[in-house]
Amino acid sequence: MVDKGEWHEERDRKGHAMVPATPRDVVHIRVGSFILVFLFAFTVLGIITGAHVMAGIAVVLAIATIVDITLAVRRQKRRHDGEAG
Repeated sequence: MVDKGEWHEERDRKGHAMVPATPRDVVHIRVGSFILVFLFAFTVLGIITGAHVMAGIAVVLAIATIVDITLAVRRQKRRHDGEAG
């Protein structure tokens, strides 16, 4: 018997897991989160050293990266066709 809260992942004919994510979305999320770490470091470094222009640019780029990650997550949630990518 399967619990209602339990989720089983579907498999294709070859046995590969079918997940609602495309490789492009996964790359946007993973690379974006990696970039956010460096942008945070540049922001802190810019504030400490008084390079406010560098800190401002890093904040703007961080906001753009967060928007990109958010859009990738929303694309993943919208896909219900089980594309394995």
